[in-house]
Amino acid sequence: MALMETIGAALSWASRRLGLETVDRFPPGHAYARTRWDKAYFDIASDVAPEEIERRIVAAIDATPSVFAHIEHPTPRMQRALIAQIGARMRRACGVPGDLLGLLIQAFQSPHTREALPGLRQAISATQGLEPAQRAQALLAFLAEHAAQGDVIEAAGAAPKPIK
Repeated sequence: MALMETIGAALSWASRRLGLETVDRFPPGHAYARTRWDKAYFDIASDVAPEEIERRIVAAIDATPSVFAHIEHPTPRMQRALIAQIGARMRRACGVPGDLLGLLIQAFQSPHTREALPGLRQAISATQGLEPAQRAQALLAFLAEHAAQGDVIEAAGAAPKPIK
């Protein structure tokens, strides 16, 4: 039995090294080792470098922001990609992107998610207990404040429309 386990472990190691498996997290010891993603949405081979993994996930968020829902403990760079998409929707006057703001709020349900902007966790915590539309408005105000400082998205010219 020990021989079969050894062979299985060797095959598994070789498969990972050759990039034949799909990964769902950064390697152990990485700065964002807690970050996880659903392999069904992010097909990333096991031989891809961590920087490239993050770049690919950010590109996926840029293309389809809703995939952010399939990431646990997103990195600050991944959060900034979602925040950029929120800003893009606001600039296009598509109304309040409540779905994307909800994804950002959901990401901070865990204390292990590192914030992309100083005070983001506190801004989200301060809205607990409010209606979803009110939470979205408060978070947009926080993001607009950072945008005014050149940190994130541009502030919307007009007051955002309520979430329906």
